[in-house]
Amino acid sequence: MSHTHSPLATPSSRRTLRTLSAIGLIAAPALLLTGCSGNTSALEAAGTTLTYATGDAEPTCLDPHVGGNYPQALISTQYLEPLTGRTAQGEITPWLAESWTTSEDGLTWDFTLRSGITFTDGTPFDAEAVIANIAHLQDPDTGSSTGYLAVQKIVKSEAIDATHVRFTLSEPDAALLESLSQQWTAMQSPAGIERGKEANCTDPIGTGPFKVSSWAPQESVTLVRNDAYVSTIPEATDEGVAKLEKIVWRFIPDAATRYAALSSGEVQVIDNPLPADIVAAKTADMQHIDAPRPGASNRIELNTAQAPFDDIRVREAFVRAADPSPGIESLFQGTATRSYSALSSIEPAGVPLPDLFKTDTAKAAMLLDEAGWKTNGTDGVRTKDGKELTVRFPVSTNQSTAAEQSLFEQIQANAGKVGFKVILEPVDLSTWYGKLAAHEYEAVSAPYTKVGPDVLRTIFHSSNTVPAPSGYFSNLAELKDPEVDALLEQAAATQDETKRASVYADAQQRVLETYAVLPLYDQQNHFLTNGVEGVTTLGTISTPTFINAELTH
Repeated sequence: MSHTHSPLATPSSRRTLRTLSAIGLIAAPALLLTGCSGNTSALEAAGTTLTYATGDAEPTCLDPHVGGNYPQALISTQYLEPLTGRTAQGEITPWLAESWTTSEDGLTWDFTLRSGITFTDGTPFDAEAVIANIAHLQDPDTGSSTGYLAVQKIVKSEAIDATHVRFTLSEPDAALLESLSQQWTAMQSPAGIERGKEANCTDPIGTGPFKVSSWAPQESVTLVRNDAYVSTIPEATDEGVAKLEKIVWRFIPDAATRYAALSSGEVQVIDNPLPADIVAAKTADMQHIDAPRPGASNRIELNTAQAPFDDIRVREAFVRAADPSPGIESLFQGTATRSYSALSSIEPAGVPLPDLFKTDTAKAAMLLDEAGWKTNGTDGVRTKDGKELTVRFPVSTNQSTAAEQSLFEQIQANAGKVGFKVILEPVDLSTWYGKLAAHEYEAVSAPYTKVGPDVLRTIFHSSNTVPAPSGYFSNLAELKDPEVDALLEQAAATQDETKRASVYADAQQRVLETYAVLPLYDQQNHFLTNGVEGVTTLGTISTPTFINAELTH
C-alpha cells in the first residue's frame, strides 16, 4: 500500500498562519490611513515600498543552493518557492508540487507538479526544471551544504511527462517531503542556473511573488513585484499578486540602529531585535512576531573528537557547571525559554530531558578529579599532564546576539569555577567557518535550521563529520556513536509517523546522554513591524513572507 498525499480542497482550508501577535493598540486600517499625514496620498507617494532591515549577515550569494544559511533563506523566501510547504502543526502541504505518492519500500517517489507556472524569466516550471534543480544541488561545483544534505539520497530523477517527476532513492528517506519544503532546495530557473554561479548568485530567478531587481553590496537588495505571479504559497490569503510593489532589503548590523529606524518609520520590519526592544515595543504601536526556527534547538556542542571532551566525564562536568538558566532568564527578559531538548519546541517529535542538565558543581568537580584534571596554582585552572583544561569557543558575532554573547560569558565564568579555562573568541562569520574547518574549537554554538526531526541525522550522524562540497560539516560535536547512527537510519526508513516519532525519541535520549550537547533555547527568531499589516511567517522555516503585506502608514 503506497502513502499518498493529495491537495486539500481550498487554499484557506489548508492554511494555519503564524500571524502577528498584537502588542500595541492596533487601529483598523481605515483609521490608520486617516491618521497619517496626507492620508491616502501618503501611501501612493511611497509607491507601496516596504523596507526591511536585517541584522543577519549579508549573504555572499543570493542563491540558497550555494552554501545554505539562514540569511539566504530569509531573503530568498520572497523570490524562490519550494515543492512542498508545512503548517505550524507540522503537516506537509502542497506548494509547487500538488500531490505525491511513494512506493511501499520508500525508494520511489512520484510528484505531480502544478501546471501553468513559469519562472520570472519566462522559463516553464516543469519536470525538467525540477531535475535541473536536483542536479544543481548535487553538483560539487555548486558548493551546497544544507540543500546537498537534504537531497543526497536521490540517485535518479526522471521526467514522466511535463507535470510528473520521479525520484529514485538510494535508501528510504521519510524526511524527503520536509527536506523539499525548505528554501535551500527551492526551485530556480534552469536557464538562470545555466548562466553560471556568479550570475546566479547575484540574481537567482524563481517563481515567487517578488524578483531580484538590484543588489548594492553592504547596503541593500531591491526586490520588485512579480506581476505575473500565480499564487501557490500556502500562506496566501487570496489568489492575487503581492500588494506591495517593492521591498528594499537593507543590511543594518547594529540592533539599536535597526530599532531606531523602525521607531521613526524609516523601515517597516526588523529582525533580531534586542530583548529590551521587544519589551519596549509593548508600549508602542508595533507588532511582534515570535517564530522559533524548526529543527534543532540552539545549543552548545562539545567536540568529542579531541581533548578534553573526548572524555564523557569532562563533558558532563562542563554541562553540570555551565548553569545557563539564570542568564537566559535575566538576559533575554522573558523572550526566550530554557530548552532541555535537542529539537526546537515547534517540532512535535522533540523530547525534553531536564534531569540530564541539572546544575551540580560538586559533581562536576568530582568528575574532573576522576578524569585526572587537578587544581594547581592560584588561578584555579585545572591541569593534566602539564596541560591546562582549555576550551576554545569561537563565537560568530554575525549569528550570536548580544544577549547570547553575554550568556556565553556567564557560562565561561561558571565553568571557570570548577577549573575550566574557557576562551571565548568573537569572530566574523568567515573566520568562524575557518576555525570549524580547521577543528580549532572544543565548544561551539552553531544554529542549524532544518524542517523536521531529521535534523538529528544531519547534526549527529557520524557520516556528517565529513564535509559537504561547501566545506562545512554539520556534525560539529564529531559524535560517532553506532547506536545513534542505527536509530537515525531506522527513523529515516520509517514511514509511519507514530513509529518514527518513537525512534526519534530513543535517538534523542541517546544523543543527550553522551553530554556532547548542552541545549539552551529555541533558535531565536523575532521580528518587529511598524506601519504594515499582513506579515506572517512560513510554517516551514519560519521566515517572513510579504505576500499578504500592506502598508498602513
